[in-house]
Amino acid sequence: GERITPFRSRYSVPELHALRDRLADWLVPQRGTVAGAVPKMPVEDRAADTWEPLVIVADLAGGHWPARARAACLAMTRNEVVQDEQTTLKTRLLRDIRRVFNQEAGKEAMRSQDLLAVLIQDAEAPWAEYGTKGLNAYHLANLLRDFGISPANYRFENGRQAKAYARNQFVDAWARYCPDPALSAPTAEVPAHPTRGRPPAPPSGTLPTGPPGGPAGPRPTR
Repeated sequence: GERITPFRSRYSVPELHALRDRLADWLVPQRGTVAGAVPKMPVEDRAADTWEPLVIVADLAGGHWPARARAACLAMTRNEVVQDEQTTLKTRLLRDIRRVFNQEAGKEAMRSQDLLAVLIQDAEAPWAEYGTKGLNAYHLANLLRDFGISPANYRFENGRQAKAYARNQFVDAWARYCPDPALSAPTAEVPAHPTRGRPPAPPSGTLPTGPPGGPAGPRPTR
């Protein structure tokens, strides 16, 4: 319900520059004091390197700022971890669904419940323990939403309709986020020691190398 003023460079950037200049006027004289500061950080490694300058500024400000800065650091760092885990999980889901469709060769669509049943049966996958009672139709749709994939009514051979996922919905996402190594084009082998006196012949089926029009390049049109 909050109303937010839109960010406009024309008006907002001068205000931000003024704030930057005020902070610089305050901090520059204290550069020698903070150069050797080693604040207690609530995070480690790369996150600590990123957040340390902000925590130092908060410690200099005093009052409630040291606690607020560290709380913000923890909250935002944890959110990034969750986002990374969700991204990894969603990619895993795409790979597992591709495996299911490959196993069900010839099927162009699968009922949501049938797809879920196969996913949950995989003992090495996390889907049986996902959520409180395992992966369900709502979870599945939610995880696939970012890829633009959603269930739709599909008419099967027996004439009945059901919510289902079609194979062709996943083709683009599979290619973008989890390309199948088995489908990659084989790399042509080049001899380690080519025969002297003449360059090795290019592999069959490849285009000749070099600029178009020969070594001199294409001739300009008069």
